[in-house]
Amino acid sequence: MAKPKISSDWMGGCAGCHMSFLDMDERIIKLVELADLRSTPITDLKVPDESGVDVGILEGSVMNTANEEVVHRMRERCKILVALGDCAVFGGVPAMRNFFTIEETLRRGYVETESTDENGKVPDDPELCKQTRVRAVHEVVPVELHVPGCPPDPDVIFYVLSELAQGRMPELKGDKINWH
Repeated sequence: MAKPKISSDWMGGCAGCHMSFLDMDERIIKLVELADLRSTPITDLKVPDESGVDVGILEGSVMNTANEEVVHRMRERCKILVALGDCAVFGGVPAMRNFFTIEETLRRGYVETESTDENGKVPDDPELCKQTRVRAVHEVVPVELHVPGCPPDPDVIFYVLSELAQGRMPELKGDKINWH
């Protein structure tokens, strides 16, 4: 029997969830014994197989049209979609920009920051004009499993992925979730 395929991708956030994934240390070896780890930000493959994967994992919030493409592609190519971390589950810290207009956010980020030099200006990039309200993954596509945490604990990530790799839907309660 073929091992289930797992792919992951990241969007708007800090990459802490994938760092927490790496903090599973030697348990990553146990995970690859159970599953075929395909595309991830930490592997050479960068997009999920066109033929599909069993589990898709998304980290980060949906902040722009490029993130929307990532979300839709993963949803189309996976059977079970996991929102990993507070940004993917709730919108996280990036969603704080929803309290301001895009113009205010860009001006603060590119012109008014303490580290900006006297030549600071908002870049002339069409993607910046297409920014959307920051959203959690489930606000864009259906999600089967939400794994909160900033970032989720490596023990929780290992538990979730090993359960999914063995064909079981993990239950996140009690000691199976660790809030930071």
